[in-house]
Amino acid sequence: MAEHVPVLLNEAVEYLNVKPGGIYVDATLGLGGYAKEILKKIGPGGLLIGVDNDKETIVLAEKEIQKTAERYQVVNDNFGNLEEILKNTGFPKIDGIVFDLGVSSYQLSKPERGFSFNSKGPLDMRMNTIGHLTAFEVVNGYPQEKLTEIFKDYGEERWAKKIAENIAQARQGKSIEDTLELSEIIKSTIPRRFWEKHLHPATRVFQAIRIEVNSELENLEKALNASLEYLKNGGRIVVVSFHSLEDRIVKRFFQENSDKFEILTKKPVLPASGEIAINPRARSAKLRAAILRLS
Repeated sequence: MAEHVPVLLNEAVEYLNVKPGGIYVDATLGLGGYAKEILKKIGPGGLLIGVDNDKETIVLAEKEIQKTAERYQVVNDNFGNLEEILKNTGFPKIDGIVFDLGVSSYQLSKPERGFSFNSKGPLDMRMNTIGHLTAFEVVNGYPQEKLTEIFKDYGEERWAKKIAENIAQARQGKSIEDTLELSEIIKSTIPRRFWEKHLHPATRVFQAIRIEVNSELENLEKALNASLEYLKNGGRIVVVSFHSLEDRIVKRFFQENSDKFEILTKKPVLPASGEIAINPRARSAKLRAAILRLS
């Protein structure tokens, strides 16, 4: 299993300002990187509620969490359902919530999940493997115009129209079956002189498809709104995002609710060069944080 290194871990926990006995939510539990640090600080009187849409990672995370603490709850659900999740816990308010958005190293390391453009796997990309929509259905079933729209809006891909056109041509007569086949279509579409340094040419399209399959941006907006309702006065929210679409949603949410939030990060916190050297995934990370201040 690929080692998962939590991005901006120290900064996220510091901005969360974890207090002994507090109730905290890790809305993207993953393999429990943030959760373990939070549990160390809340002590036996506190509670961690860990939420993740991926059942596989929850099983692994629980094994790690059990080594650290006794008092926690783990919920296998999409954080877009955060309002219902928190309502079901029976706790009216929480002290803080943290989000680590995007796909994890563990998910990328599993070719059968279909997230990686470097390994052959099925066109899946579902965070929750019982979800209905898959990348296969998007790639082979969506009209060319819809693919262009998704690649442009969710991937900010400048070659969106041409890539969608080539996908539509390639799937005539036979389906596009796996991640490498899709990756090769994208690579052959973008002239090599336009390939970005440190960025695989298929990155933006794979990101766009993943966002579409998992309704990621809609779920983020729903979760942010739910956190506003459930945070205690003085409670904190910390969000680590990995692309500009997510970051803009978080920034806009804080700004639109500036009468309720004290924004702690006027500019997003970025990983230090040392962290990027150890964990290249951190390169695009941005952290934003705020405190709920109700009069």
